[in-house]
This record gives sequence, structure tokens and C-alpha cells, in this order.
Amino acid sequence: MTAARFVQIHTLTSYPAVLLNRDDAGLAKRLPYGGVSRLRVSSQSLKRHWRKAIDEKWALSTIQAPMAKRSRRIIEHYIVPALTGTAPDLIEAIRVSMVRFLYGKDAAKPNGKLAEEERTRQALLIGEPEIEFLTRVAKDAAATGTAKDAEALLGSRFGKGEGKANLKALSDGAKLAAGLESALFGRMVTSDPEANIDAAIHVAHAFTVHAEESESDYFTVVDDLRGAETGEAGTAGIFDTELTSGLFYGYVVVDVPGLVKNLGDDDRALAGHVVEHLLHLIATVSPGAKRGSTAPYAYADLMLVELGTGQPRSLAGAFRKPVALAGDLLDETFTVLGEHLRRLDAAYGSRETRAALCTRPCELPGVAALTGLDDLAAWAAAAVRGEDDEDGAV
Repeated sequence: MTAARFVQIHTLTSYPAVLLNRDDAGLAKRLPYGGVSRLRVSSQSLKRHWRKAIDEKWALSTIQAPMAKRSRRIIEHYIVPALTGTAPDLIEAIRVSMVRFLYGKDAAKPNGKLAEEERTRQALLIGEPEIEFLTRVAKDAAATGTAKDAEALLGSRFGKGEGKANLKALSDGAKLAAGLESALFGRMVTSDPEANIDAAIHVAHAFTVHAEESESDYFTVVDDLRGAETGEAGTAGIFDTELTSGLFYGYVVVDVPGLVKNLGDDDRALAGHVVEHLLHLIATVSPGAKRGSTAPYAYADLMLVELGTGQPRSLAGAFRKPVALAGDLLDETFTVLGEHLRRLDAAYGSRETRAALCTRPCELPGVAALTGLDDLAAWAAAAVRGEDDEDGAV
């Protein structure tokens, strides 16, 4: 099997009575497409849930690779507590210097209030090896004994110019210094552009293949004691929230060379491992606000995986005309998707190798037979590693 240049992952997942991703007004996020409003789940929400999934077998944290933490208080949470036995004024000098290095010159003031300082900081994604390095440097600064000497040492280590290190320079000699999440989904550091990492996994916003379906849910909170003591209804509050239902199309692209580069050491074995985990997470991990009152958990009804070397292309165009809600929505969506694929193949040629899982019978061009998630993920992982199989199929 020739190593894939791109892995394209298409999913269809159904959710009833949920509020998967809210906007600033507490309503479901939406997207106008094809002249109608659709429900939407942002790529940021999807990636966050995949990053933080706790699946005992397929969570990213189970991969033998350093992870990362996204926060505006990396220094206060990790570095300062490591300076045990150091004078408070020296700790504060080190804190201010390191915060300014990491978050920018206006991100800290001596003896400033953390809540006020945080307003000027970007929530950075910092790898565990970078945190360990920063901790060692802080301890070296503390060993100087004075605030002046500590600031001088930190100034000589960090910043711009010859002999000084920014976050990118910290990665020298350390694999995945910025953490696995940065290698997958990228990193932007406005105070240190050289530390930016291009995402190797590109995630589209998921949207419903049909027009939005929503309603306002009216509910009350009951005061148990009031009702028991007085015989009244005991209503303690009247509220409303939005609930939605939909069949969502999702699309993810893995830039395999970019992933291998970000992982370091031309590690295709690790890249294949990552892709295998990723497919399991995409198929089974659900986003969702209001989990306690909606249980927004679902597995994909369809996962179509395409391997190829040509320019990726979404299949969202299949749903520019919203799928009719009458009849069997899932079967109709499979039909629409298959027809769209056939039209693309006729116009551009069938350049991708395809495999799919489906929870009910469905026919898609280029897919000889349906398979299960484990086999589908293993097949994609083998293609990323460039391994040969007997017949080139799942």
C-alpha cells in the first residue's frame, strides 16, 4: 500500500434533543447554507472534545507522547510552585520575568493581581517538555539568590537575538516539545511567531444536512421543601432553553507529511498510531453542552475514509440543497451523498481509495464492502505508515 498524502474522513452523526454547541446568547450555533439555516458545531468544539476524551483505549493521552496544557497561567500554576524554599520577592521577580517572556511584556506587573493580568494574556498551548524546561530555568534563576541576578539570567536566556531562546528554540533536542496536541491541531503564539506550528489535521465545522430543527424548551425548578410544607406546587423558577435535533455532516483532513514533520524524526509509525486513535475519537466522541439534561452521546452512522495524493475536497456540496425531512432521513442522505460522489468521480476521476463503515446498508462508489471501526482505523493507519497488505483493501 502506497503511503497516503492525505486522509479524508467524512462522517454522518445523528443527535436528537440536544444543544451541542452554543453561541454567546446561549443558543445553538448556526450556519446559512443553500438558502436555509443549518445547525452547526464549531471545529474548535470538536477538537476540544477529541483532545480531552477519556476513552481508556483511544484517548490521545494513551499514546506514548508528551501532551500539552492550554492556559493563561502556566507560570503561576506550574513554575511558581516548583520554587519551594525561595524568598517571596525573588519568586515574584522570576514570575514577572517569565510571564513577560511567555505572554508578552504587558502580561505581568510586580505584585499585580492575577485576574487583571490574565486579561492581556493569550491562552497558550504549552507542551509538557517546554514546561519542564521553563521550570529548570526558573530554578537556575532562583539559585542566583537575588532578584537582580535572576532577572539578568532570565534576560540572557530568553527573548530575541543571538544566544537567546524563544519557544521554538526550546524544542531543540526534545521530541514533541510543544506537545502532541500542538503537532496535531497546530499552535499560534502571538508573542512569539517563530513558535507557531501549522496544523496537520484540518477540521471543518459540522453542520446539519437538512434545515435546522429546534424548539424552545420550557421547564421549571421545583422547591421540594416549599411544596412539602405548604401543599403548593413549589415552583422555584421558570426557565427556557433551546433544544435541537439533526443529522450532522463532519469533515476532517489529515495532512500526512505535515503530521509526520510535526511529530519529528520522520516517525511514520507514530503518525499511523495517531490516525488510528483519531478515527476512533471522531466516530465515537460527542461534543455537547447541557450534558446532564440531554445526554448528547452518539456514534457515527457513517464514516467514509478516503486515501489519496490529490487535493482534498469536502463532500459538503452534496447537501447544499437541504435533504428533505420527510421519509427516512438517513437513507435519503446516503443516497444524496452517493450521487454526489459519482458526479465528482465522473468529472475528476476516481483518484482516492475508499473504505467505509455504515450502521445500515448503504452503497457508495469505490467502496467494495463495509467494515467495522477497528478494521477501518487500522487500514488508514497502515496507509499512513506506508505498509503493504495483500490486496490493498480493508
